[in-house]
Amino acid sequence: MIPMDEIYADPRIRENMNACINCGVCTALCPAADYYDYEPRYVERIILMRNADALEELMSSDYIWYCGQCMSCKARCPRQNAPGTVISALRYWSQKLGLFIRSPKGRQQLIIKQNIGKNIYELGYCVHPSRLTMEEHPEQGPVWQWILNNLEKVHALVDGNIDKNGPGPMRKIPEESLQEIRSILEGTGAIDLWNQIEMEVINTDNDQNC
Repeated sequence: MIPMDEIYADPRIRENMNACINCGVCTALCPAADYYDYEPRYVERIILMRNADALEELMSSDYIWYCGQCMSCKARCPRQNAPGTVISALRYWSQKLGLFIRSPKGRQQLIIKQNIGKNIYELGYCVHPSRLTMEEHPEQGPVWQWILNNLEKVHALVDGNIDKNGPGPMRKIPEESLQEIRSILEGTGAIDLWNQIEMEVINTDNDQNC
């Protein structure tokens, strides 16, 4: 049974369910709804039901991973709700409870952790040119291979300072700043959550291979 009291005590949920009238404005302007069979107001409806089975099913599905977190919903909601923030909370609880492992898009969180998370922790950047390899991103094509082979030349054209000390785009992040980033990730529990995500996927894969 999922911890309903804890989930509904989450301020991201509690503060963004302010008398939702299910008017559908959030769905009407949601970019994700143009690409998926997706309605932000459906998420709000499930939250308002306070049904543990329905909520667990939602957090075990691809549905909560369709949101792009653009927060267009917040800008237009007549009750000042933010379904995107509610979804952010549901993603956290899906990860924390291990429910994300039940859906294909949920399992992609491991890839995000291993790429973007690792980049932030080690380099201070979400995305770094040196780590967009052709092996992992063949869709970039031959132009990107040329860029990889000529990183300094390319970045010099835009006043970049790639991997060097001093100011400029893609500059080397000072070790003091990196340590601060790492302490924030550790202090907020992000590292523990990342490790939990990885272990959930590994354990599930091992069980399936047995």
